[in-house]
Amino acid sequence: MNSSHKSIHTQKSIPLAGHTTIGLGGPAAEFTSCTTVDQVREALVYAREQHLRVQILGGGSNVVFADRGFDGLVLKIDLRGVKFNEVGDQVSVVAGAGENWDDLVKRYIDGDLAGIECLSGIPGLVGATPIQNVGAYGQEVCDTIVSVTALERKSLELIQIPGSECRFGYRQSRFKSDDKNRFIITEVCFRLTKFGKPQIRYSELQQYVESRMHLNTLANGKPALDAVRSAVLALRRRKSMVIDPADPNSRSVGSFFVNPILSKETFATLEEQWKQSGHEKPVPVFPVKNGMKVPAAWLVENAGFARGYRRNGAGISANHSLALINCAGTTKDLLELAGEIENTVHQKFGIRLQREAVVVE
Repeated sequence: MNSSHKSIHTQKSIPLAGHTTIGLGGPAAEFTSCTTVDQVREALVYAREQHLRVQILGGGSNVVFADRGFDGLVLKIDLRGVKFNEVGDQVSVVAGAGENWDDLVKRYIDGDLAGIECLSGIPGLVGATPIQNVGAYGQEVCDTIVSVTALERKSLELIQIPGSECRFGYRQSRFKSDDKNRFIITEVCFRLTKFGKPQIRYSELQQYVESRMHLNTLANGKPALDAVRSAVLALRRRKSMVIDPADPNSRSVGSFFVNPILSKETFATLEEQWKQSGHEKPVPVFPVKNGMKVPAAWLVENAGFARGYRRNGAGISANHSLALINCAGTTKDLLELAGEIENTVHQKFGIRLQREAVVVE
């Protein structure tokens, strides 16, 4: 313990690699873990007084730090606590931003609560889920978010933002766009359904479940929800998308790129270009509210980057085309690989991939 400021304590030169799922990054100039909102306030005041940049850190499952580290204060959110309130068949759940997401999903399922069972196995903490509008297998977290409680960094005031005002979109929210770095999320309130029935909207998940069981023969609530959770975890493990120290392909930040959403006109151009180059199999596409969603994995693979590809100390997972993995390398290696993929996809398809991972330099 190297310095203190009232209720918070900071440590110097703390290695950051061990605080991320990809295991990359140099040291933080200063590091502190906050278990209360007051400590978060104190840390922000301390950083202002010391003229330090601040980087918020949750579970480290979507962040990559530079090899040289971070020359400011890394503020780790460790706000815990879960509160339940039943109203009819609906249950309101308020969870601290520092709660482990997958542990919470399992806890909900064990309590017969439906609404986020398809989001099983996603690493990270509760506070990150609204920022990215975490989604998988046909569910998005915005479907169940009632409100988000956040600390406004400038005023240090807590405010409650209704889910309807979070401007959720595909892998998007106000916290990631217009209000990026304005707030620190402290709590999230979810509304789940007691003894609910799982809603399976994703064909891969539906096929997997139907090949193993008749879901409609299981009782609503935990029996059916747990079956879906097990199926989701099995599918994620196949893709090395469940953190496993024994699986080198899981040494990643999950999907490094998001699936691009194209206008109908841009997609038509892509489709025509693909046909003109002699391909008979159509471009995979999923119609969405504001355009056509094309799998980024398809773009990566058809730009010449196969699963298992290696470049210096970084590579592409052997089990998932969008997962860039650490192969005992450096952040520099990873970003060079990411840049190579981005440039090649753009040259071949005219599409610029957007990064889902947060790169802190």
